[in-house]
Amino acid sequence: MALGRFSVARITLFSLAIAFSLIGLGLNAYFISLTVSYDFYFTFSALGLATAVLTLFTIPVMLIIDFIRRGAFTSMVVFELSWLFTLAILWVATAGEAVSTFNFYYPRGCIYTSGTEAQTYCLELQAVEAFAFLNFFIFLGYTGVLLVFSIIGSIRGNGVWTYSVKEATFLGQKSQPIQQQVPLSQYSGAPPTGYAPVVQPQQLGTYNIHSGTSPQSHQTQSQQFQPVYSGQPQGIPV
Repeated sequence: MALGRFSVARITLFSLAIAFSLIGLGLNAYFISLTVSYDFYFTFSALGLATAVLTLFTIPVMLIIDFIRRGAFTSMVVFELSWLFTLAILWVATAGEAVSTFNFYYPRGCIYTSGTEAQTYCLELQAVEAFAFLNFFIFLGYTGVLLVFSIIGSIRGNGVWTYSVKEATFLGQKSQPIQQQVPLSQYSGAPPTGYAPVVQPQQLGTYNIHSGTSPQSHQTQSQQFQPVYSGQPQGIPV
């Protein structure tokens, strides 16, 4: 249930970031159009325009590829963490440049008469700051939560870094393979006793009737009893 809500929150946050990037794209493009005739541009407007283009190009592509294809590198957790953190840095840099520009041109705030160009530029610059900070908080918060989940999954033995967010197991324990036990009934034969059977020595005798000689007994060499005890054979003559 928690991971399902996390996936829904992921899509929601990405959709908001795309919407805010569209607004930021329009505002920054507008500021560039105001200054391009004077052969200069504000740093925040150029940086904000480039960051918005990157966000609008990469975030939808990541969502689409994750939906239609499995195992793509753009869907891996490690790639998502790296790229979204990069976007967060770019957006906070845009917001910082916008704040610096606002403090330079409007140190007392938007105190001009409503409807004037100065008041309009002041409010639009504040809008650039707001949407840049919003995208920064979205990407930073998402990457922070995803990093915590990934660390928890790694500690529990789940390889989450090369999986997509929807396929990775963050909070579950790693499943152990079940060892199949063979029942004793499958074994055949008598259990080993560790002792070999005792073989009595055979004696062979011959008696010469004609010569009247006494019988001569020929005894074969005695066989040895070979018990097996503690893995070392010992010979006991019989």
